[in-house]
Amino acid sequence: MSGYTLLRALVSNRLSLVGLAFLGALAVAALLAPWLAPADSEATFAPLLAPASGHPLGTNDLGYDLWREFLYGARFTLFLATMAALASVTIGLLVGGVAGYYQRVGFWLMRLVDVLLCIPRFPLIVLMAAFTRPGLTTLLVFFILFGWPSVARIIYARIRAEKQSEYIAAVQAVGVRDRRLLFRHLLPAAMPVAFARLVAEMQHVIMAEAGLSFLGLGDPTMRSWGMTLSHASRYPALLLTDVWQWWVLPPGLAITAVCVSLVFVGLALDSLANPQLQQA
Repeated sequence: MSGYTLLRALVSNRLSLVGLAFLGALAVAALLAPWLAPADSEATFAPLLAPASGHPLGTNDLGYDLWREFLYGARFTLFLATMAALASVTIGLLVGGVAGYYQRVGFWLMRLVDVLLCIPRFPLIVLMAAFTRPGLTTLLVFFILFGWPSVARIIYARIRAEKQSEYIAAVQAVGVRDRRLLFRHLLPAAMPVAFARLVAEMQHVIMAEAGLSFLGLGDPTMRSWGMTLSHASRYPALLLTDVWQWWVLPPGLAITAVCVSLVFVGLALDSLANPQLQQA
């Protein structure tokens, strides 16, 4: 699959364009956070200030600027989701490709994948997070460890189906080596599925990180949307005043909007991975 084919599939879908536009704008805002929110990261102001020109989202009960918290939360959330999803898809693509092509090794690899897929994903991450030191590295390890098996299972099925194609039989007939056949023909054919899973994994990581942080299992020193919601939930007068409107709504709506945008992008990638969906 060429980059042009991927770009054309994304651009030709209106919902995908909406999702990409929102994600792109959010990513730019996250990258420009030091300039969009120039106040010192440790600076504090009067607590529970309502939104104003100096503080677009007001301040929390400790006096921290919520606009800065929002932007740096976007930076952390998008970085974590992107890195964890890329690593999970890369590992799943390699494992699924090897397992789909080499049957003897593939049998045992798929049994390992089946065992990992039988384990409830989020509850086990919660259990492990409760007994480990929170941090970015810990979250990456958790999400990668439980993210690649689902990718490997889908890639395995795609490679097995692609291996039965006539053009693969023709390539084998001319004596092409296994490694070249796998990396030049089979794995590229599975790339549309891999891109679709990349988007799905990003969505899962964002929701899981928010859930862990809200449960108090995240690193309190990290700025993330989940930690903002967790901190807000511990304020006793949250729902008795108007503070929830600028403290809870922005990160909550941002998580929802990002996940919906990823769904829009995923719809375009799903139709690319499965051409029969275009005819539905």
